[in-house]
Amino acid sequence: MNLMEECTICPRNCGVDRTKGEKGYCRETDKLVVARASLHMWEEPCISGKNGSGAVFFSGCNLGCVYCQNYTISKGMTGKEITIERLAEIFLELQSKGSHNINLVTPTHFVPQIIDSLIMSRSKGLKIPVVYNTGGYEKVETIKMLDGHVSVYLPDLKYMDGNISKKYSNCEDYFQHASKAIEEMVNQTGEIKFDDDGMVVRGVIVRHMTLPGYLEDSKRIIRYLHETFEDKIYMSIMNQYTPLPNVTKYPEINRKIRNDEYDELVDYAVSIGVENGFIQEGETAIESFIPDFDCEGV
Repeated sequence: MNLMEECTICPRNCGVDRTKGEKGYCRETDKLVVARASLHMWEEPCISGKNGSGAVFFSGCNLGCVYCQNYTISKGMTGKEITIERLAEIFLELQSKGSHNINLVTPTHFVPQIIDSLIMSRSKGLKIPVVYNTGGYEKVETIKMLDGHVSVYLPDLKYMDGNISKKYSNCEDYFQHASKAIEEMVNQTGEIKFDDDGMVVRGVIVRHMTLPGYLEDSKRIIRYLHETFEDKIYMSIMNQYTPLPNVTKYPEINRKIRNDEYDELVDYAVSIGVENGFIQEGETAIESFIPDFDCEGV
């Protein structure tokens, strides 16, 4: 059975027939829609490197966070419909431009098509690592489908408290699914590995972007990751939260993270023994992290 005929690819379990044009929570049918494919310099240093990461931004999202910085694509407002064959070509084009990897951004709802494209592009010479860049709301069964196709996982772990995840991402069970998915990612890839140039070639980097006013939940997440995975993974503790106009209905998060809040979180991570990770310095809560979704490279 085509997985798109009664879609249960993500924990939403919408059950819609995407092959007939029906749309579930992700707002996408079975047709691939891509909003941008280009060299991207704003990832962690071991992903972007000197040349850039070959980022492919897929339209639609199974989370729809109220504070989403990429909301024009997460809500399916922009993007170009392409074939599986064209996606395979895009992967090869990015490799030819010198990208260090293929960076699949918000790919969950297109996993079956992406796998087909990866098989196709590898048969034609794709050799660089593939990064699965996800919001974390995944099914273990879907992550298992990616075994052998993805070498680096870059998931978010946004929330531990179900009340917070329900309020801002409409999924009370976020941590339940995200934590199990990350465990499967680590089981697949093992301890994180880098090449001689410091670029990640295999493993898991878990991102956490702290939200204004939710420092304690962030600390719980950092502790959970450290106690569960120790040095097998890297953490990326982010302060780039940008309050865009779409969060005015949520005044408690309608501000940037203060320096003292972020410093407290980083100090906490150090105090419990976290050594492998990335932090952000300087003025990172700016819109330069948000590219133009103008279908470049698509």
